[in-house]
Amino acid sequence: MLKNFFKKKPFFIAEISANHNGSIKLAKKLILNAKKYGADAVKLQTYSPETITLNSRRPEFKIKNGLWKGFYLWDLYKKYQTPFKWHKELFNFAKKNNITCFSSPFDESAVDLLEKLHCPIYKLASFEITHLPLIKKIASTGKPLIISTGMASLKEVENAVKCAKKFGTKKIILLYCVSNYPSKIKDFNFKNIKILKKKI
Repeated sequence: MLKNFFKKKPFFIAEISANHNGSIKLAKKLILNAKKYGADAVKLQTYSPETITLNSRRPEFKIKNGLWKGFYLWDLYKKYQTPFKWHKELFNFAKKNNITCFSSPFDESAVDLLEKLHCPIYKLASFEITHLPLIKKIASTGKPLIISTGMASLKEVENAVKCAKKFGTKKIILLYCVSNYPSKIKDFNFKNIKILKKKI
């Protein structure tokens, strides 16, 4: 399934993320639809509320704008997580249906879980690009790493890449991303891809 991952042919990844709306049945349906419409892989997000934020009602933990305006971070992550206990079933379901499944871990315990499931690729969310202990943990697996750059400066991207290479990652893919949802055409500047290729 990974034979085209580093070829010139695009590698089509369907993002499951929180689109299951808390239903494992819907998560499986999304996997089947991804396969049906030609995706090479599906991607999950692996975290639990307690590993990604604090259960706090302080103002700084309340989302001020965008699609999730008014949500506190704890409530948002609790509602839209893909529970750890689902992961084995979803990985097995994807394998049964001949489509690659991998994930974005948000802390070291998530990597431990994904390694038990033989996760073939890792994706680093741009929010975690300065989380060097997490990058070190992922890199120690020696598996390919996709790095989102939407929230990062060039220096932060450079540091993440150096850390990944130092601790064992051999194959790195950088994604040019715009981290606002939904994004508008004016938010994009694809010349940034050339900058990433030149600088990193």
